[in-house]
Amino acid sequence: MIPYLQAENLSKRYGDLVLFENISFTIFQKQKVALIAKNGVGKTSLMELLAGNDSPDAGKITITSGLKVGYLKQNQDWNYKSTVFDEVFRSNNEKLQIISQFEEAVLHEDKEAISRYSELMDKHQSWDAEVKVKQILTQLKITEYDQKIGELSGGQQKRIALANVLINEPDILLLDEPTNHLDLEMIEWLENYLEKTNCTLFMVTHDRYFLDRICDEVLEMDSNSIYRYKGNYSWFLEKRAERMEMLQAGVDKAKNLLRTELEWARRMPKARGHKAKYRMDQVEELKSAASLNLKSKELELGFQSARTGKKIIDIDNISKSFGDLKLIEDFSYKFARYEKVGIIGKNGTGKSTFLNLLTGFLQPDKGIIEVGQTIRIGYYQQEGINFNPSEKVLDVVKKIAEVVNFDNGKSFTASQLLTYFLFPPEVQYNLIEKLSGGEKRRLYLCTVLMQNPNFLILDEPTNDLDIMTLNVLEEYLAGFNGSVIIVSHDRYFMDKIVDHLFVFEGNGTIKDFPGSYTHFRNKQIDDEQKEKASIAPIPLENKERLKNRVQKLSYSEKQEFEKLGTEISALENEKKEIETALNSGELSNDELLRQSQRFAEISEILDEKEMRWLELSEKL
Repeated sequence: MIPYLQAENLSKRYGDLVLFENISFTIFQKQKVALIAKNGVGKTSLMELLAGNDSPDAGKITITSGLKVGYLKQNQDWNYKSTVFDEVFRSNNEKLQIISQFEEAVLHEDKEAISRYSELMDKHQSWDAEVKVKQILTQLKITEYDQKIGELSGGQQKRIALANVLINEPDILLLDEPTNHLDLEMIEWLENYLEKTNCTLFMVTHDRYFLDRICDEVLEMDSNSIYRYKGNYSWFLEKRAERMEMLQAGVDKAKNLLRTELEWARRMPKARGHKAKYRMDQVEELKSAASLNLKSKELELGFQSARTGKKIIDIDNISKSFGDLKLIEDFSYKFARYEKVGIIGKNGTGKSTFLNLLTGFLQPDKGIIEVGQTIRIGYYQQEGINFNPSEKVLDVVKKIAEVVNFDNGKSFTASQLLTYFLFPPEVQYNLIEKLSGGEKRRLYLCTVLMQNPNFLILDEPTNDLDIMTLNVLEEYLAGFNGSVIIVSHDRYFMDKIVDHLFVFEGNGTIKDFPGSYTHFRNKQIDDEQKEKASIAPIPLENKERLKNRVQKLSYSEKQEFEKLGTEISALENEKKEIETALNSGELSNDELLRQSQRFAEISEILDEKEMRWLELSEKL
């Protein structure tokens, strides 16, 4: 195996905070490796070192000469005034630059430039690469090249960043939380792409199904040591458990030996002390081994939830639209005690609107939502709390409560609670700006749960949390003494928690599916296969007839037909973006009205263009 990337004795610290020290590992050609570690130990900092964006305090990184490295950051550094086209095709690769110049000429219908760059495409044999680029951009649903990056949603920006990395065709691909902000459809596409690619991969992700399917090796960074597991995530879980059992057996053995040696040391005559120095040294070594603490600091959640009455939340025939955009229509449901519901659906189908209706941030156009008198809602929002970066961690919790009660009857002060949430006393007086993304999420989770809710709404709760914290959160939710609604792209998380799904299908339709996400997806695949099987194949003679009928279109009609396809696609994308904006609940009244009017206008134009497209298609 050819070593592509070698990290030797790497160390990194920020002030007094030591992230990691003297860690070493090697990544070989065509390997697909995942890094697993707790929040705050420097996963993203390590990625920055490997990508060459930062330097280690000690140690060195060696990348085999001539290899290209592609890096997808967890949070991209955008120029928000640049266009989608600029960011997608940003590259030092000569062939990709030629493709981008050709595509720009096509985009602006510059015939002279098209002719000039077509010659360059021939010269550099770039046509095959151009087809691959188009395939990736199409699969990632990137069509509106003139849009400004600042106008895009988080999910759209993630797809732009991902497209830029993939079309550059790197030899080594570094991915830091690639599934964050992607919807389930995009995650499944990325899984398929990475599974088939020969690119060497090193990634950090909390998505366990993604890990299981893609990776053939897992690196665990724990207590400044690197442990290698030759297999996927399931294999890692099994072998890590074995490693911890062996370590625990070693500690138990050391304790037994220490007990024997201490008894011997107490009985030993003082006059012979100098003859048994080696045994006294052994006692000190055994003390060290026996005191090894293998109980990893894991978050244990046991908050007291408020008492729940008979009525939870009753929804009676609610509807919600923005202009002509219908999001929810005549939906009714009565929540029961302890039930756990997952919400899935494409962007713009009304998921966020539904949550905002339940929490009272929005009001339905018609229908009633009745919340039981004893219900206390805890809302964990995707965007989280905008913490004041100059505020201390301890002060954030003290603002909510000085003392918090737990199920076991114990009461914790704000400082004790933070220690419980793995923020030691020395970190509690740090400023928020010093926390990692995962630590901020953990702090946000703390502020939601400490208010003792009995109805939890979790909107993308898995983003930025490490796998260890996710495991504990799952255990907590499984035994939570209340009702739960979860919106998440993390299929593993959904499968472990929810009893059934609200499926947002668009155009106001919400269906209740009895089962987990995997059950739903399997049924969806089965239905698609049955539909394909039911479509009779076109006989050969009919194919020839269709092929010959292409000639019935005039040249101008062919041009019009192709142009209509592009225009319809662009209008559909704009319509989806407006749906997403209207669904966000963040628009002012004036902007809401303007966007609603534009939505109606687009719908009318689309109808006209689609009718013309159908007229021309009938001549084919």
